[in-house]
Amino acid sequence: MAEGRKTGGRQAGTPNKATADARQAIAAFVDGNAHRLTEWLDQVAAGVKTQDPETGEEKYVVQPNPAKAFDMFQSVVEYHVPKLARTEVVGDKDNPLEVDVHVNVFGELLKNLKLQRQSDASQTSKSE
Repeated sequence: MAEGRKTGGRQAGTPNKATADARQAIAAFVDGNAHRLTEWLDQVAAGVKTQDPETGEEKYVVQPNPAKAFDMFQSVVEYHVPKLARTEVVGDKDNPLEVDVHVNVFGELLKNLKLQRQSDASQTSKSE
């Protein structure tokens, strides 16, 4: 490094070639097996049975586990629908943010009181 500044190498924001290649390979694998994913998840959810050759009895090789199938589905979805990052909006010391909230409490109370009276009146007229 010369005099505290970067010289050579990748530009900022340029992805690593190996990482880009790996992501491309994974995307190709997922795209090629997407049709099988449903089958795999169904097998985990419903379980997999096999027939015992001696007794002819069916028994589970993989026990039914719908919760596990759902967890697996969620873990796959995370790669295609990214989670939203939590953001915080703040002001600085000299210019803090101000939030004005206007709530018409009195208007809401009157509206609720009116609805309550209408309900009471309709119940009274029905019982007579």
